[in-house]
This record gives sequence, structure tokens and C-alpha cells, in this order.
Amino acid sequence: MCNRYRPASSTYVRDVFGFTLIEDAEPAYNTGGIGPLQPGPFVTSQGLRVGQWGLIPWFSPTRKPLGKGGRPISTNNCRVETVATAPTFKNPWARGQRCLIPAVDYDEPYWGTGKNIWWRFGRRDGTPWMLAGVWTDWTDPATGEVVPSYTMLTQNCDSHPLLKLMHKPDPTLPPDAQDKRSVVPIEREHWRQWLDGTVDDAMRLVKLPGEELFRHGAADPAQQVDLPLNDDEAAS
Repeated sequence: MCNRYRPASSTYVRDVFGFTLIEDAEPAYNTGGIGPLQPGPFVTSQGLRVGQWGLIPWFSPTRKPLGKGGRPISTNNCRVETVATAPTFKNPWARGQRCLIPAVDYDEPYWGTGKNIWWRFGRRDGTPWMLAGVWTDWTDPATGEVVPSYTMLTQNCDSHPLLKLMHKPDPTLPPDAQDKRSVVPIEREHWRQWLDGTVDDAMRLVKLPGEELFRHGAADPAQQVDLPLNDDEAAS
């Protein structure tokens, strides 16, 4: 899962998609980094929108997502395996409200030294990621305000030589059953397929990215350590 990332600028999104963007798009979010429930950009077929990172389900009475029992729920990430059935996400998924989340890079926790080191993942080619997501509009029952929000899809990465090293391991489970999670990058030639295709078209794009795409290292260079990568894997 991902709980912090640095979003791409509205200028980048305008240039690569050819959108005409609202003038105040970029000041509405922090390109230096965002976390759950903060405003961030997401791309739909119609253009760039800015909304809350943490999808607000239709049944939540507040902007901070609450479950049907009134308990706070985490909605900045959604498992791709259950997006079609989870009450929080199934309606926008069924409506085809898929989005792309432009991210310069994203951070995951590395626990190989016994404590958390935030590990940063960018693209080796220097361009931002476009990460798969789902979005919706929520109407505040008290004020009538329409609030856009989005979630970032995640997939199992237990088999990935690099990504499986992230997150705190569960010592009660074998290495191939940890259910480590990672985001779902969509490559440029498939952006329209993700945004406009059928559900089947979209699901065919859910796969782990090749190791050759990554530029990675500790978010804080002072905490840089060597990862236990395979000898034949290129490390940055």
C-alpha cells in the first residue's frame, strides 16, 4: 500500500494530456508531497481534477470516510482483487470511474534493518508514474457541497524481487504468502485503455512493473542502506 507520494505538477499533466486546466489547480495541492485525506490531482477522461486522497463512500456522513457503523475507515488504497465487491468502492468501479494519479514518486516502508526506512520509488526514465485509481463525487449532506475524492489501487507483490522487500513482514506467514502490496502503474500507451476501456480491458493492465523501470533509494539519503537484491538485479 502507499501512504505518501509526491504528485506531478498540473503543468506536466497539461503538457502530456493536452488538457486545458483550471488556473488554480496547482495551488490546490502540494507538489512537495501529500498523505491520506489531503488534496491531490487525478486525471479522468475529461481532464484534471483535484480531490481528497481517500475516497469518500456515498454512505459516509462526513468528508472523513466513515463506515456504516460510524467508525473511521482507510480509503486511500483499495485492493484490486475486491474493488468490484467492496461496498466503499464497487459503485464508482461499476460506473467506470477509473482515473490516473500522476506521481513523481511514491514511498514505501522498508523494514530490513528492524526499523522503518522510507524507500522512494521513481521511474528510471525520469517521467512521473501514472498510477491506477478510482474516483467519485460525494455530496455533503449538511451543505450540499460536491467533494471529489479518489483511491489508489494496490496489487499483491509477493513475487516481485524489489517490491516484496517493502513493508514490515509478518513472521507467522511464509515469504510467498505475506500479501505485500504495491501500486498499479499504467504505461503511457495504455492510459486511454485504463480510462475509457471496459472493465476487462482495465483489468488486463493490472500487473507488476518490471524492475528495469525503477529508480529507487531511501527518501532520506542519510538512511541509505543496501537492499538484499538478487545478484543479477540492477540496483540504483
